[in-house]
Amino acid sequence: MMQAGIFTGYFPYSLKETAQKIRALDFNTVQLDLHFKDVDLSAGQITKDKARTVRDTFRDHNLPVCCVSGYTNIIHPDKTEREKRVGYLKEIIRSARDFGSPYVISETGTYNTESDWVHHPKNKTEEGFEECRKVIADLAQTAYDHGAVFLLETYVNNVVGSVEETVKMFAQVDHPGLGLLMDPTNYFETHNIDRMDQILNQVFDTLTDKIKIAHAKDVKRSGGDKSEKHADIGDEDALESHTFRGVGEIELPAPGLGSLNYDLYLKRLAEKHPNIPVIIEHLSEDDVPRAKKFLDGKFRANGL
Repeated sequence: MMQAGIFTGYFPYSLKETAQKIRALDFNTVQLDLHFKDVDLSAGQITKDKARTVRDTFRDHNLPVCCVSGYTNIIHPDKTEREKRVGYLKEIIRSARDFGSPYVISETGTYNTESDWVHHPKNKTEEGFEECRKVIADLAQTAYDHGAVFLLETYVNNVVGSVEETVKMFAQVDHPGLGLLMDPTNYFETHNIDRMDQILNQVFDTLTDKIKIAHAKDVKRSGGDKSEKHADIGDEDALESHTFRGVGEIELPAPGLGSLNYDLYLKRLAEKHPNIPVIIEHLSEDDVPRAKKFLDGKFRANGL
């Protein structure tokens, strides 16, 4: 059976309290965010002892870590800033096994300097793609050298956004240190959201064998609000990846609050990954019970 999981970052507490609160909601796995009130896991501060303490705390609460968040703009156009960001991501990758999972996730980045999720013309050029490919190949090798796997998460406004771009990246970086974080909502734009089932089937027809972990959020047209959208999740230090809710024509709300065909998504996902962790996102702590009930209901209704 598929497993419903949650990001630890939606619970802005100490390490132990975070684990207790997630366990009380009947989850059985987590995506680990390196963000706790009482443990400094920022750049240069990760140690084996800290990582193992985090891992063991979640294990003690029957919450095995299935993957680790490393989200950052890996192709930031400011080379000094890029070096800093990729350096920290590599630090996380080198420590992944100590945190309890080989899988470390990041988006593929944008050349926009104002936001990690806003389009830039260079994103869709051969030059931009090749530069991103080199960074991803380096991350994949770093992961492989440390018993880990770097998972790229696509997003329409980043360098790797469409299904075709994702297939192309995996063809050019055919490496055991590289995998895919499956989030189908990230492939939708205004021009293809009305062809939802076609796009979902295309994703799974071409990329199923690359998938390691899956996400659960939703997608819908944004209506009159075309701005970059962020939500208050009750943590002033929250990562932007947890407050982000879409930009332009498309909004990315919590699971069950949009138009994603969850029945088709989960059925296709289960064909090759019947026990995969499906991690709920894009919500605040008070909405977690509703979202979990929705996802568990879809699992039950589809026999997954």
